[in-house]
Amino acid sequence: MAVEGDYGPAEFDWSILGVPTPKATVLGQLGFSWMKLSARLATVTQEEFHWEPSAGALRVVHRGEERTARTLGTGAWVAEWPDGPDEPGPRTIAWLVAHLTEAFAERWEWTFGERQWRRADVELHGEVGPARSALTHWVEAWRDGIAALPDDELMTVGLSQATEVDAGAPFAHLVLHMNRELIHHGAEIFVLTDLRRTSGAGEGPRPG
Repeated sequence: MAVEGDYGPAEFDWSILGVPTPKATVLGQLGFSWMKLSARLATVTQEEFHWEPSAGALRVVHRGEERTARTLGTGAWVAEWPDGPDEPGPRTIAWLVAHLTEAFAERWEWTFGERQWRRADVELHGEVGPARSALTHWVEAWRDGIAALPDDELMTVGLSQATEVDAGAPFAHLVLHMNRELIHHGAEIFVLTDLRRTSGAGEGPRPG
């Protein structure tokens, strides 16, 4: 598909916009959104990764240094977890990356994997490089799984068993939900990096 004008990066596969299927539509949205977010994440420094925009921001910290009663993650690093699913509050870039990582990992496991482990079993990282690599792995695994499906399976009910909602809905709803998650939290990451780089805000505490 030939695209003229300033529509975006040339490295994006614009030919997908000419494919008249629902799968192509959702894959195009996922692919473009991830391309933009991954490019921004490639510029994030370790200090920016852990910068707290305000007091009490949810963080990724060494195990034992958490300020919340609940945590998520295995290994040396854990993400502080709110008491409720919709609890408002500030979050660090590290937390947002960790949340996206566990969300894509669990959905992949319960759609294309062996359906054995859950989000609590995902290893999280406090260093920006490994954290970025882990998120990249799971987003790309998710994208590849969708791409390999026959077009008509996008509407299969119960293709994913990650949650009760997923199990009772056409798979396309979950794909769109995960696209929204990537766009929503990706936008937060963009805002946090912009704020940190332009405001000259003082450094908040961060893991050592």
